[in-house]
Amino acid sequence: MQIDNTVLAKLEKLSHLKIDESKKEEVIEQLSGILNYVDNLNELDTDSLDPSFSTLDGGTPLREDTPREANNIAKDILSHAPQAKDDFFIVPAIIE
Repeated sequence: MQIDNTVLAKLEKLSHLKIDESKKEEVIEQLSGILNYVDNLNELDTDSLDPSFSTLDGGTPLREDTPREANNIAKDILSHAPQAKDDFFIVPAIIE
């Protein structure tokens, strides 16, 4: 796919962006470079690969699922608050 002023105008409309006239040629070059790079990926032969292919033997390593020990982080934080009640910060009302 080749990026030209017509395609760029459509992209501007779809993305609700406005590109300066002075920057349009630069953007077209950058978008064309991105499309050329992605087009290189089409040359790879992936027909023989399993969709769940992984470079890790045995799949994704998982961490041990252990419960966390109870901590007092919330109480420590609330102890520094000007006002707190029932594990919540008390702030002045802003809506009457």
